[in-house]
Amino acid sequence: MKKVPVALGVLVLAAAISSSVQAQQMQAANEEDSRSADKRAQDKKATELDRVIVTGVRAPKAVDKIPGAITIITPEEIKQSLIITEDNTAVLARTIPGYAESSQAMTNSGESLRGRIPLRLFDSIPQGSPLREGTRNGTFTDMGVIGRIEVINGPSAAEGIGATGGVINYISKVPEQIGSETTINARYQTQFNDDSVGWKLGLSHAIKQDNYDFLASVSQLERGMAYDAKNRSIGMNSSGSLADSQSRNLYMKGGYNFGEDGEQRLQATYSNFNIGGNGDYIQLVGCKGPNDWPPCDTPVPNTSIKGHIDGQRDALNKFIQYSLQYTHSDFYGGTLDLVGYQAKQGMRFLPENGADRQLVKPAPADDADRIFDQSEIQSRKKGLRTSWTRPSIFGVDGLELHTGVDFVQDVAEQRLVMTDRVWVPPMDYRSIAPYAQLSWDIGPVTVSGGFRRENGELDIDSYTTVAYRNNSFVEGGTLDYTANLPNLGAIWRVTDEFSLFSAYSKGFTLPDIGIPLRNVNYPGQTVAGILDLQAIIVDNIDIGFNWRGSRGALSGSWYHSTSDFGASLEVDPLTSDFIMTRAPTDIKGIELTGEFRFTDTFKITGLYTHLRGYTSFWGPDPQGRYDAGPMKKPLGIFDATPDKINVALVWKALPNLDATLGASMLRDRHLTGSAVREYDGEEYDYDEKINGYTLWDLGVNYDSGRFGTFSLGVDNLFNKYYILSGSQGDGWQNYWAGRGRVVSLSYSYTFR
Repeated sequence: MKKVPVALGVLVLAAAISSSVQAQQMQAANEEDSRSADKRAQDKKATELDRVIVTGVRAPKAVDKIPGAITIITPEEIKQSLIITEDNTAVLARTIPGYAESSQAMTNSGESLRGRIPLRLFDSIPQGSPLREGTRNGTFTDMGVIGRIEVINGPSAAEGIGATGGVINYISKVPEQIGSETTINARYQTQFNDDSVGWKLGLSHAIKQDNYDFLASVSQLERGMAYDAKNRSIGMNSSGSLADSQSRNLYMKGGYNFGEDGEQRLQATYSNFNIGGNGDYIQLVGCKGPNDWPPCDTPVPNTSIKGHIDGQRDALNKFIQYSLQYTHSDFYGGTLDLVGYQAKQGMRFLPENGADRQLVKPAPADDADRIFDQSEIQSRKKGLRTSWTRPSIFGVDGLELHTGVDFVQDVAEQRLVMTDRVWVPPMDYRSIAPYAQLSWDIGPVTVSGGFRRENGELDIDSYTTVAYRNNSFVEGGTLDYTANLPNLGAIWRVTDEFSLFSAYSKGFTLPDIGIPLRNVNYPGQTVAGILDLQAIIVDNIDIGFNWRGSRGALSGSWYHSTSDFGASLEVDPLTSDFIMTRAPTDIKGIELTGEFRFTDTFKITGLYTHLRGYTSFWGPDPQGRYDAGPMKKPLGIFDATPDKINVALVWKALPNLDATLGASMLRDRHLTGSAVREYDGEEYDYDEKINGYTLWDLGVNYDSGRFGTFSLGVDNLFNKYYILSGSQGDGWQNYWAGRGRVVSLSYSYTFR
């Protein structure tokens, strides 16, 4: 039986509240006038907020004073995406030029930003763990809670470790209306199969008074089975599927303003999100063609059939997060911001019978029955983020200092839970990172520069690898991670409409420590001797422009990102798990975003991204016999997205009726490369061909006023059949088709 405690709570609350609606209808006309005025005020405020960012600076700052490629995803863009799909990362794929295709799954494997892993934040608190990435940090809350998303494209150490591809900060909604308001949301979606039906119920309540505010949101989402455009069920993703799943979310945030003129504020938040599979289906593995094993004449993607593996636990992704924030807007002439947080995450994956899951190492040609086992990652973190921002420092107008120190402790491990075995031992990372940033407005030019010092220490327990890795004992130990991370940039506001910028920055992260730890396959190894555990430090240069006129806007940037000892992923064909290659990486790219308003009611938006990256076929030999190879291996689909073009037509047909028609295009791509290692004559080659595709979507909103807002969303409007780009690269059991047409009906009603 499915558990529906949140849904039941929503229904009870909705029933209790609905009794007041009839009485309110007597005041409908007056409320409509009030709502219109409120809407105008909100639109003005939204326009002002769209040009302000806090990510990376931790204090409100105008975008045109920050050098770098920055994208702000507005509440309207989030709302429009939610009409079409509840996938948390779909809005990023639609609006961020360097963001890869959405996996359409619980996992965000392959969803890179500019060819590298981004740091995802929720209200500036890191999600996931760089110790064991797990590819689950893109699904951590109900997107209905999110008010805006701030994205810094490119490596940045400003928010801590993990941002080698950039920073994506999901910022929760805040109460805006004086008084209280309650919103009920409902959603129904289907692919017109009996088991494809999904639904959502949600309720949020906001209160705002002179000195306090409070927001609470609760929701439950049930998803049915997913089907491709040929009406075949899509295979369950071993890293986590959204199909045949249910999620529950509870979010609360309250703040109290005090002190003279309310310059001090204390704010507490609590978030509890749980998404899990229903366990009704198991995957039936497909075949990519004659070169796959076992081979087939006609490619057939993975499908799902009804069933359950004995002993299986449902896949899940669970986040629990607390935070307490204190701000003082007049602390020694500046703004003090202190945020303490604690978070826990549990990630459980579906059972697999790969060679590395067996109790005894299978022989090369052993076809005997294998056991299934499933892995689970547990991580927890706590930290304190501090900042103090002082304008006109040293009495110089336009000179601003931003400084502070961050403390963090991150603990993670991975186990094979059906047989209770260690796969990745407990890892404990502690870091102290002081930083300072100066920015100086000199007329139309803003120059900024800063420095962050990462002081980290990682403790790893002794452990023994699994049978497939020869039951190798590895002696634990402590590793030190220190790095100096400077940044420098300038932006020149040539006119009120046009600006140019250039920026240099470093990014710092750990290389998914768990992968090289679990892959040790010979005895006598120590943690201190594993070369692949070295940090990843990325250097990045950005050059770009921004133009914003009365009818349109256009932004563009060119970037070059390098790492002397980077990391790229491959899939081991024997185990179907990721293995890591540590070698130099080099990525270059171009990004463009723009919009044009033909009339006050009709506009077009678009983006384009092109990137190419290279790495080495082999890294440096731990025994010093040879260096890393030349950078002749292209970065493939697991690391770098093909060229992408997204376009959307937005038409506001009436003041209360609008429609958006969108198109997302991935271009064809064919990558090749080869090299010969002189040391032993070993030959390497790489060949990857990606077939692109174009998907259309449609969203329509009708605001009826007193009866609420009705929305229609259609994902994959023309029911295009395609194979996900991430499934077209090398890999075993990773052959998935994309979803066919999905129709959604949504309803929202807000009353005060």
